[in-house]
Amino acid sequence: MELCNRNLCTLANNVSAAGFTPVIDWVIPDRAQLDFFVSLLSARRVLFVVLTPGIETCRHRNRLRDPRERFDFDGYDDLDAAMQRELGGVGWWFDTSALTAEESADRIIREARHRALVSRPGEGFTDGF
Repeated sequence: MELCNRNLCTLANNVSAAGFTPVIDWVIPDRAQLDFFVSLLSARRVLFVVLTPGIETCRHRNRLRDPRERFDFDGYDDLDAAMQRELGGVGWWFDTSALTAEESADRIIREARHRALVSRPGEGFTDGF
C-alpha cells in the first residue's frame, strides 16, 4: 500500500510540474496516511476534500450503477466512524447527497481552494474556512 501511495504522489507531482492540476481520488482513512501524502506532496498546495453523501446515499448510488461498475463494500459504518474520529474537522467535508456528480465537481472547482487547504505535517491542520 505504501508503494501505491508513493506512486500516486509521484504521479501527482509530475502532473503538477507539467502545468496541470492533479486530483488524487483515494480513500484516506486516517491522519497518518494524510500526513504521508502531504509530506510527499511537499512542494504542492494540498487540498483535502471528503465527499460525505451519507452511507445510505452511497448504497443507493451503487445500486443504480451498471453491475459491472458497482463497488460492493460492507464497511461503510466502520470507515465513516474511523474517518470522523481521525480526520473530523480536517479539510472540507462536503455533503454531496443532493448533488449530481457534475454539480459536485463544479462546487469543488469553485470552493475547494478556500475550504479544503491542509497544512504540512507538524504544522497542524487548517480547515480552510
